[in-house]
Amino acid sequence: MSFFNKLKSKLFKSSSQLEEGLDAIVEEGGALSEPDAPEPPAAPEPPKPEPRPDPAPEPFPAPQDPDPTPRPQEVPDPAPSEVPQGPVPVEIPDDTPPGQPNTGGLLGRVFGRQSAAPVVRRPLDDDMLESLEDLLITADMGVQTAARVTANLAEGRYGRRVSTQEIKEALAEEIARIMEPVARPLPLYAKKPQVVLVVGVNGSGKTTTIGKLASQFNAAGKSVVIAAGDTFRAAAVEQLQVWGDRAGVPVMTAPQGTDPASLAYDAHKKAEEDGADLLMIDTAGRLQNRADLMEELAKIIRVIRKRDETAPHNTVLVLDATTGQNALNQVEIFQKIADVSGLVMTKLDGTARGGVLVALADRFGLPIHAIGVGEQIDDLSPFDPEEFAAALTGLTR
Repeated sequence: MSFFNKLKSKLFKSSSQLEEGLDAIVEEGGALSEPDAPEPPAAPEPPKPEPRPDPAPEPFPAPQDPDPTPRPQEVPDPAPSEVPQGPVPVEIPDDTPPGQPNTGGLLGRVFGRQSAAPVVRRPLDDDMLESLEDLLITADMGVQTAARVTANLAEGRYGRRVSTQEIKEALAEEIARIMEPVARPLPLYAKKPQVVLVVGVNGSGKTTTIGKLASQFNAAGKSVVIAAGDTFRAAAVEQLQVWGDRAGVPVMTAPQGTDPASLAYDAHKKAEEDGADLLMIDTAGRLQNRADLMEELAKIIRVIRKRDETAPHNTVLVLDATTGQNALNQVEIFQKIADVSGLVMTKLDGTARGGVLVALADRFGLPIHAIGVGEQIDDLSPFDPEEFAAALTGLTR
């Protein structure tokens, strides 16, 4: 299964909520109309022969067969009283292979939209835009971002009758436009060791994210050292050791209760001596409103800089998508303490609040390195804005 298909299936809660909401909005003030077509007006009808005057003047040869299909022999014209009034019907031969369902003949397949069911369309007016904005807010896109997205949707479409599919396509296009500038993988530098500090609140998925990233970097030929800086939680150390064994990456640990800044210092020294490409430092989960815990994080950074004044080279904030708009507060606080350089969003499979990622991109513009939609190694993937937008809105690709 491709990551897009997995992402779409995992984002079912978000896409289902948006899709159902869009259907309800369009149906509320809409009416049935012709099926969707690539370009208005609708697809052309099969060509019809011009009606023949009676009697047929030159240059039309006489007799003239009303059916333009060539015949092996000429058929005389019907008597004047038998000539049908109005356009002459055209008989299209059925070339459907035996045993296959009839799809309406050649022209019926070429212009197959004629048999499609009518769709509901609604004028894109102020009431509809207000309903769209409310729907995006419920998907945790945030008030400001939702207002900006709906305003952009209205440009060039205001007053037009639109279907749910057209709104979904326009919404996906606008979301991808917002996300495009922030879709950047974790940058790699020539500096050895490159220090990657991973931070976040309790339960955000830091430890699992470090293990997945380390495994992927190791598979790409980079030598990696992991420092288990969450010295207060034995389960976190054990989890990192499991990932380290799986990926063939060494994990530096310290006795429970050890000062995490001291471990970070020793880990940097070890990584430097071994010529490692990357040093990934796990940190204890901390609430952004706990000043003492945030000061501990600041201490880790100060101690690392005693060995390398340019470190950490990346400070990755791991966010739990289920926290919704609270993720914006986390970014704001961690940015002040740890100078966050990029984001990883986890647990998109467990929430209907996937729109928060759009709000983060719109407000902060921080690089989004990867997104996670599960516990498996391939459930963490580089962020693709078009795939995310399509999955969030329920579009197929």
